[in-house]
Amino acid sequence: MKHYLKQFGIWFAAVIFCIVLPLIFNSGFSRSMLSQMGIAVIFALSYNMMLGQGGMLSFGHAVYYGLGGFLAMHALNWVGDGWPLPLELVPLMGGLGGVVAGLVFGWLSTDRAGTTFALISLGIGELIAASALMLPSFFGGEEGVSANRMVDTTLTSFRFGQQIEVYYLIVAWMLVCIALMYLQTKTPLGRVANAVRDNPERAAFIGYNARVVRTLQFTLAAFFAGIAGGLFAINYEIINAETVGAIPSGNVLMMTYIGGVGYFFGPILGAVLVTLMQLTLAGITHAWLLYFGLLFVGMILWAPGGLAGLIMMHEPVWKAGLMSRLLRAYAIIAVPALVLFLGLMTLIEINYHLSLSVNPDEPMSLFGISFRAQSIAPWLVSLCLIGIGFFFFRKAQRVVRRSWNEVAQQMKGAAIQ
Repeated sequence: MKHYLKQFGIWFAAVIFCIVLPLIFNSGFSRSMLSQMGIAVIFALSYNMMLGQGGMLSFGHAVYYGLGGFLAMHALNWVGDGWPLPLELVPLMGGLGGVVAGLVFGWLSTDRAGTTFALISLGIGELIAASALMLPSFFGGEEGVSANRMVDTTLTSFRFGQQIEVYYLIVAWMLVCIALMYLQTKTPLGRVANAVRDNPERAAFIGYNARVVRTLQFTLAAFFAGIAGGLFAINYEIINAETVGAIPSGNVLMMTYIGGVGYFFGPILGAVLVTLMQLTLAGITHAWLLYFGLLFVGMILWAPGGLAGLIMMHEPVWKAGLMSRLLRAYAIIAVPALVLFLGLMTLIEINYHLSLSVNPDEPMSLFGISFRAQSIAPWLVSLCLIGIGFFFFRKAQRVVRRSWNEVAQQMKGAAIQ
């Protein structure tokens, strides 16, 4: 019984959590954001099938996301015209579009690996993005393609007019896709994809064709990206050429890296965090893209394992019961880090106010305090905060390093005994 609880308990908890979440955060904005998070989770996990499992860095993964979305949108119009396909299965049409595109472009690009593969994926992405405006019969030109998701053919009693009904559809597909992608990591194909990622020459020596393995992994990733695109089409009821462009490809890359490519749940964390930042910070500050870029660069430089790597780094410490020692050190370093961030944020917001504000001479407001950006006082305050924060942050780093060394020594001593 304990074995089954340990194996399936997390899935049961995830289902309950997803069901209850929109009942707690019941505003229209919250439910829309949760729906977008569900789509982003599928998209990011599909990208990690290529990058994390197969070692294929792609700059054009949005191609399969967008093509799946367009095919699903056309299918939605066909359903409205009487085609007997339930709305709940329309995302499968997106997955089918992703499979076809993934099989074709995957075979073309997976003969090479590393930088060459990345450049080929970038070229394919730009090719499809350019073709989108030249094939208006499929892509709809500059206006895109739209449809009405409230159709008569459904498997449930939902009419999908309300956002919460669309949310539950997205969550159902999200949970199914997460389960299937997780199971795929345990299959022979998933294991061989890891082998080809780590050492393609040795994999070829024992009889595996690296190109075939990469193509199969690529095609499966494109299938799930297409499903995400189909859910995008249902959620928004409109899709345009931007969906196959460079911006969605860059977004999913950053989601995956920030979350952590080395762990299955990493892209889930990254998708949730990035979507939250995009939807909340954009309404608070003009500089949200700058904060987003700083976060990405910071994760690459100081936490290459992503959020999941940071969490898993503390797992043995937690099991050893020594987490309290690290928490004290983290509390010490959090104060100067906050001071440093406040100084940087004040400096950034002042500059953005002077460069982007309609009337820079008007007073700006930050943390409920109004002041003129042209005056010398806020500049001096921000620079002082940066200097003080940086000075004490460097000192606090020694405390954290010393705490980690002490914990490591104690864990080593306990292991020897």
